[in-house]
Amino acid sequence: MKKVALVTGAGQGIGKAIALRLVKDGFAVAIADYNDATAKAVASEINQAGGHAVAVKVDVSDRDQVFAAVEQARKTLGGFDVIVNNAGIAQIKPLLEVTEEDLKQIYSVNVFSVFFGIQAAVEAFKKEGHGGKIINAASIAAIQGFPILSAYSTTKFAVRGLTQTAARDLAPLGITVNGYCPGIVGTGMWEQIDAELSKINGKPIGENFKEYSSSIALGRPSVPEDVAGLVSFLASPDSDYMTGQSLLIDGGMVFN
Repeated sequence: MKKVALVTGAGQGIGKAIALRLVKDGFAVAIADYNDATAKAVASEINQAGGHAVAVKVDVSDRDQVFAAVEQARKTLGGFDVIVNNAGIAQIKPLLEVTEEDLKQIYSVNVFSVFFGIQAAVEAFKKEGHGGKIINAASIAAIQGFPILSAYSTTKFAVRGLTQTAARDLAPLGITVNGYCPGIVGTGMWEQIDAELSKINGKPIGENFKEYSSSIALGRPSVPEDVAGLVSFLASPDSDYMTGQSLLIDGGMVFN
């Protein structure tokens, strides 16, 4: 019987790469995304290639919608074993310009959604009568704060802390909780960061991405598939004795 995973923010970027990798690993996958069209496109791509996927529209900042998405995945795909709380947004603003609304928005997507995903997954695992794996998206910004990314960095520090506390709380239930910390990944999010930094510091589009990437020990920015490889490990039996960890996958930018 196939194991079942749900990946949030799986309509594009890192989330899509994670979903495709988990399908390759033998999972049936729920493609959960706010953008219904992209979620359906990824699910269709997987199903046409012989995999098993279903698209689920969800606003991850809404607790009821997250619970409904997990339950839909469990019933439609016939079980529930792994959740990847991948969805997130970036905000690029000088510290003193961050507003209350900015904080409410980014915390609702980057932190509240992880809480909701954890709670919904535990409910699903209990219904299935077994433990499971919870995998959360952190960042190198969860290990080291970055200028102009103050709000974003604090959300990712929060995810890292939540990963540790949830791991302790849920271990008696046979549930592991781990995180992954990407660095500079060539996705739409980094295009946004680059463009916003350009407005602030006046550097040409692409220059900030290039400068940040120049500090990577392995000599290149990562691609989504690099991150998906780590998530594959965290979703596999090979990580059964690991919990509460947030692992860097950044090519050698931050050393912890």
